[in-house]
Amino acid sequence: MDVIFENLDLWRQGIGFTLLVFFFGGTIAIVLGTIVGAMRVSPVPVARAVGTLYVNLIRNTPLTLVFFFFVFGYSALALPNLSNTVLGIMAIGVYTATYVAETLRAGINTVPVGQAEAARAIGLPFGQVMSLVVLPQAFRSVVPPLMSVIIALLKNTTVAAGFGIGVLPLLQSTISNSHTRPGTPMEVLLWVAAIFVALVMLLTWLQRTLENRWRIAR
Repeated sequence: MDVIFENLDLWRQGIGFTLLVFFFGGTIAIVLGTIVGAMRVSPVPVARAVGTLYVNLIRNTPLTLVFFFFVFGYSALALPNLSNTVLGIMAIGVYTATYVAETLRAGINTVPVGQAEAARAIGLPFGQVMSLVVLPQAFRSVVPPLMSVIIALLKNTTVAAGFGIGVLPLLQSTISNSHTRPGTPMEVLLWVAAIFVALVMLLTWLQRTLENRWRIAR
C-alpha cells in the first residue's frame, strides 16, 4: 500500500487524466460516430461514400499510428498549438467513432423499414426521420455492443501514456524512479490493473441498468 499512500497526488493525477481522456474521447466518439453512422445509411450517395471512406480508413489504421499522426503530425501543420492531452483525446475519439458508427449502423438495420417509410410519408426529412424515429430505437437495440466499444475505449487510454499524456500507466515509470525497492514497478502495474477492472465493472453495471430500463420502456 506504500506505493498508493506515498504517491496520492500522482495517483489522483493519473486517474484524473485517464477519466478526462475517457470522457471527452467518448463524447467525441459518440457524437461523431452517430453522424457517420447516419451517413452510412443516408440516401445521398456522396454522404454514404464519405462515411464508408472514413470508417474503412481509420478503423483499419492501428490506434498507435492515429496517435502518432495527431501528436506528432499535427505539429508539422500550420495549425494552432494544442496540448498532447487535447490531441490524444481527439485521436482516441476519432478512432473509436468508427466502431460506434458501425455498431449504430447495425442497430439502424434492426429498425423496421416501415417505420422510416411512414415517417417520410408524413413529410419528415431524413434528419428528423433519423433523430426522432430511427436512432432512438437503434440506440436501445445496441446497448451491449456499444458499451463494449466504450469499455474498449477506456482500455485504449493506456496508449496515451506512450505519448506523454499522464494517464495511469505512466505512473509505473514515474513512481519507480522515486522508489528503490525492486518490486515497486510490478506493484504499480497491479494497482493500475485493479483500478481498470473496477472502472470496467462500473461500466458493466451501467450497461445492465440501461438494458433493464429501456427493456421496460419498450
